[in-house]
Amino acid sequence: MKNWFILLISIFFFSCQQKENKKASAESAESPMPVVQKEKKQENKQIGDTIAMNFKNEENVFSAEGHLDSLNSKVYVQFKNEDLGELNAQILPDAGKGNIRFNQIIFPDKTSDGPFGMDLKIPLKQKGTHVLIIGHSLMADNPYYGNFKVQLNIRKE
Repeated sequence: MKNWFILLISIFFFSCQQKENKKASAESAESPMPVVQKEKKQENKQIGDTIAMNFKNEENVFSAEGHLDSLNSKVYVQFKNEDLGELNAQILPDAGKGNIRFNQIIFPDKTSDGPFGMDLKIPLKQKGTHVLIIGHSLMADNPYYGNFKVQLNIRKE
């Protein structure tokens, strides 16, 4: 009787394993997973309070979307300049208008200039990493909270 019981248990386990293997092979035969590789679009994204401008779009312009809220009242836009030239920058709020501006630009030698408006046109006389600080004007009421788009165009001399 003991041998008979062991034989039944071993047959039971063997049959259960066979069903699982058949199910796995049947599922893979019925629905093969097509391998589609999507081309990853390179885009500049805001992470925390910083936007790293690493990729230019088709028009050779740095472009990114950002967000100002009560936690991140300033957004830091970093870009690397390899050539001397002129920086033309714009902030385009989703609402059309708002109390948002370029507060400051920090040059690679740690000097700074500002404040500016929603448009910025300034010569770049240094190579290296520049930082633009975007926020609301402290001289005006109703700070801007919401989404905006920032565009940077660097014209070489």
